[in-house]
Amino acid sequence: MRLRNIRGSRNVEDRRGRGGGAAVGGLGIGGVLLVLAIGYFTGIDVTPLLNGGAPQSQSAEPRELTPAEKQAGEFSARVLATTEEVWSDVFPDSFGGPYDPPTLVLFSGVTSSPCGGASGATGPFYCPADEKAYLDTEFFATMRSQLGAEGDFAAAYVIAHEVAHHVQNELGILGEVNALRQRSSEREANALTVRLELQADCLSGVWASKVQGLMEKGDLDEALNAARQIGDDTLQRRAGRVPQPHTFTHGTSEQRQRWFATGFDSGDPQACDTFGTDTL
Repeated sequence: MRLRNIRGSRNVEDRRGRGGGAAVGGLGIGGVLLVLAIGYFTGIDVTPLLNGGAPQSQSAEPRELTPAEKQAGEFSARVLATTEEVWSDVFPDSFGGPYDPPTLVLFSGVTSSPCGGASGATGPFYCPADEKAYLDTEFFATMRSQLGAEGDFAAAYVIAHEVAHHVQNELGILGEVNALRQRSSEREANALTVRLELQADCLSGVWASKVQGLMEKGDLDEALNAARQIGDDTLQRRAGRVPQPHTFTHGTSEQRQRWFATGFDSGDPQACDTFGTDTL
């Protein structure tokens, strides 16, 4: 992805370097990221794998960011800027109102959010309570080395996906789905969450369609591969389990790829109505 001449967004809150990252249950942060990335994307209870899961003490002393962390931060800020430009144009045309962009919180190890404690282990997530997306940039390395999702556009897709949840929040979709989930059985709640996540994948595809001028050869394949690698069925198989559709919370690899492609091919968020179709 060609980002050299793209400005960095000012809507970035960088909490990295404010203290040492915590280790959990004797695992280094890389190990925690791998185990809980799988748990995050599949709904698997990975607590036993973390030997208790309580964060160990961490240093409050600030530290210098590594060159890799600085590069990841600059990359994230520039990708976020592209989402701001895209949705500031698309949102009013599609939904008739202005777009208010989210803040991206970069952290290392552990941090806090109104939605609960956050760690690199939880994977990237969006918190509607403060309208912020949370990302431990070490997750990019986990994607490459452990999840088989290589490439800068795969990493950009992760950011675009969390921003897509903010778009859903701006439209009131997150609140509606949450209210429905609270009145539903676990199986029904999971099914609603799948539709929510697939819609975010589709909206990510809409973003990608609007930044094609920045894309390089192979970028689209990187995003589609990332979607495939973090499908519920693929991650459950990787965890040594037989896929159990009733536990899915993000959709199958095929579904995630197809809905991203739907957004990319159409460039239209109206094509992303995963709640109005019987076929996901």
